[in-house]
Amino acid sequence: MNKNLLNKILVTLGFLFAYRVLAYVPVPGVNTEVIKDFFTSNSNNALGLFNMFSGNAAERLSIISLGIMPYITASIIMELLSATFPNLGKMKKERDGMQKYMQIIRYATIVITIIQAIGVSIGLQSLSGRAGEPAIMIDINLFIAISCASMLTGTMLLMWIGEQITQRGIGNGISLIIFAGIVSGIPSAIGHTINLVNTGEMNFLVVVFMALIILATVGIVIFVELGERRIPISYSRKTVMANQNKRIMNYIPIKVNLSGVIPPIFASAVLMFPGTILQASTNEYVRMINDFLSPNGYFFNFLTFVFIMFFAYFYASIIFSAKDISENLKRQGGFIPGVRPGESTAAYLNEIASRLTLTGAVYLGLISTLPWVLVKFMGVPFYFGGTSVLIVVSVALDTMRRIEAQIYMNKYQTLSAIGL
Repeated sequence: MNKNLLNKILVTLGFLFAYRVLAYVPVPGVNTEVIKDFFTSNSNNALGLFNMFSGNAAERLSIISLGIMPYITASIIMELLSATFPNLGKMKKERDGMQKYMQIIRYATIVITIIQAIGVSIGLQSLSGRAGEPAIMIDINLFIAISCASMLTGTMLLMWIGEQITQRGIGNGISLIIFAGIVSGIPSAIGHTINLVNTGEMNFLVVVFMALIILATVGIVIFVELGERRIPISYSRKTVMANQNKRIMNYIPIKVNLSGVIPPIFASAVLMFPGTILQASTNEYVRMINDFLSPNGYFFNFLTFVFIMFFAYFYASIIFSAKDISENLKRQGGFIPGVRPGESTAAYLNEIASRLTLTGAVYLGLISTLPWVLVKFMGVPFYFGGTSVLIVVSVALDTMRRIEAQIYMNKYQTLSAIGL
C-alpha cells in the first residue's frame, strides 16, 4: 500500500478513535447512572434516535452528547439562506467567500449548541432516579454554566475533527463521525438481541427475519447508490482530432440518488432539534406536543418522509447544475445526439435529473421509514433502523471510492515519474 494513502487512513482512524474517547468523558456534576436509566426507558422515542446518532454519548451525558447535529443544523440553515439570497450564494461560490461562509456556519453552530445545552441542562433539573436521587449533583446555575461550556467545547472539537479528517484523511469527516457513532452501537445491539433469544423473550425466527430484512436493505442501498443514468455525448471531428491522445468521456453519468445520504441526515437533524428542546419542558401542553412528535407516531414518520423528499430535491438542485454542464459541453465542442446545444441541452438534463431525483427521494423516504413499519405493524424490535443502514452503507461506499481513487492517482503519479 502506498505510504501516502496509509498515512491518510491512519490519520482518519486516529481522529475517529479520539471521537470515541470523547464519548466517554461526562459533563461534570451529573449522576451518569440516572441519565443512563432515563435513556434506556426512552430508547424508542426521539431520545433513542438522538442517542444513536451521538454514538451512545447522550446516555452518558458526554461533552459530545449533542453530537455533530448542531453543525448540521447550522449548515442546513445556511444552505437555505444561500438558495434564498443571491449574494450569499455568490459568496459560497467564491474562494475567499467560502471561508467567510464556513465561518458563519461555525458561529451559528455555537449559538445552536448553547441553546440546546441550556435546554438539556434545565430538563435534567426535574430528572431523578428510581430511588429519588437527582440527576444533577451540584447547584443548577453552576451546572448550566459548566454544561454549556463542556458541550460547546465538545461540539467544537467534533467539528474540528470532521474538518481535519476531510482535509488530511480519507472521506467526508462529518459523515464518518456519524458513521462511527452508529457503528459503535452495533455490538451492544447484537448482544442485547442474543440475550433476548436466550431468555425466550424473542423468537429465533424473528431474529432470522430481522437479518434478512437488514441484508435486503443493504442490497437495495448498494444497488441504488451505485446506479447511474449515462447520457451519451458526441464531439465534433475537430475536437476529437485535437485530443486524439487523450481520453474523452463519451457519456455524462447522473446518479440515481443525486443527493446521497444528506437528506436523511438533514431530516433527522431538523426533527430531533425541537424534540431536544421540548423534552426540557415540564408544561403539560408542551409535553403533549413532544409525545405527538415521537418517532413511534404516524406524524413523525410522515414528516420524515416529507422532509427527506424536500431535502432530496433541494440538495440535488444545489449540486447538479444543468446550465453549467451544457455550457461546458458547448465550449468543448460536445453535444447530446438529437438535442441542440445550449438551453435545449440544459432543459433536457434538468428533465432527466428531476425524474432521477423523484426516484431517489422516494427510495430514501421508504428506506428511512421501513423500520417504523416493521415495529408498528409486526412488533419487531428493530435496533438498526433504515436511516442507520443507509448512512452506514453510503458512507462506506463513498470512502471505498475515495480510497480507490487515491490508489489510481498514486499509480498515475508513479507512471509519470518513471515512465512505462
